[in-house]
Amino acid sequence: MRKTLVIVTPGFPKDEADSTCMPDRQIFVRVLKETYPDVNIVVLAFQYPYEAREYHWNGIKIIALGGKNKSGLYRRMTWLHAWRKLKKIDLEYNVIGLLSFWLDECAFIADRFANKFKLKHYIWLLGQDARPGNKYVYHIMPNGENLIALSDYLVNEFNKNYGITPQYVVPGAIDTALFKPSTSQRDIDILGVGSLIPLKQFELFIETVKFLKNHLPNIKAVICGKGPEMQKLKDRAGSYQLEKNITFKGELSHPEVLEYMQRSKILLHPSKYEGFSTVLLEALYAGAHVVSFFKPMEDSFLHHHIVDSTDEMSDKVLSLLNDTDRGHEPVLINEMTQMANSIMNLFDDPSYKEAAIS
Repeated sequence: MRKTLVIVTPGFPKDEADSTCMPDRQIFVRVLKETYPDVNIVVLAFQYPYEAREYHWNGIKIIALGGKNKSGLYRRMTWLHAWRKLKKIDLEYNVIGLLSFWLDECAFIADRFANKFKLKHYIWLLGQDARPGNKYVYHIMPNGENLIALSDYLVNEFNKNYGITPQYVVPGAIDTALFKPSTSQRDIDILGVGSLIPLKQFELFIETVKFLKNHLPNIKAVICGKGPEMQKLKDRAGSYQLEKNITFKGELSHPEVLEYMQRSKILLHPSKYEGFSTVLLEALYAGAHVVSFFKPMEDSFLHHHIVDSTDEMSDKVLSLLNDTDRGHEPVLINEMTQMANSIMNLFDDPSYKEAAIS
């Protein structure tokens, strides 16, 4: 019977055209399947898609519970359905273990199930789940041996907040095959990519463009993303008379975002908190410089500029735009196949270890 890995997650794309739903996680799952074609992968999605159904996505079985992010009794029923689906999967397949995206309710149910049925279970800390106030840490009480962190920063953050050190680090990665051949055209000065929510601090993006316009009147900036802060940000840009300088593109498909990165000189990433932003990795490989507040790994990356304040951010962007020798060569930090190998290696099968080494 084929070895089966079960991935539990809050959400997953509803179909193969749904490129904006968790693009980094869906690319990982696809590349994992391509790298290990003999491994059967089953994805159990708790909340999204909103309709309970089973379907196939790039040859992978997806079981959507349709939780719709509802609370109370409805949420408990979703947990019960998840347990029943896991039991059915365990009976039908040779399950080698469970992998949870984020330390949340999905990891809580998966951990209970794995303990009861003596299965391996790893929880992948991916960002905000390492911050203070995560009640599921206390429900699960991990000892660190089943925790994977997406970055060195998250290892330190989780240890600081909960006194537990994740044993493994599997850093962020990209699929280089998704990038089109790069051109020399860099007609966008500054690009912003992400959800327009308070955490991402796109108001600092607006303030930076306001500062830059005093020095570069024709500065061209683009923001890709949607969210509840959209109108507020547009109003702020309008109050500064930046309508001709900042274009709000809304939500774009993942391939479209990559093309914008390849046209940009700088990705400005003002988020107040990040585990290891895939946007950062993609922008670096697209040849853009990146300016941000966070240093995800202990190692430094070429063309990644880390600043400590809004003023320093504005000064750094201006300095880069005025530097005609800044260069735009692609910077590759980590490929998705490396990430796939690292994850499969944790399930302690000699064939996986051989693949990870080769």
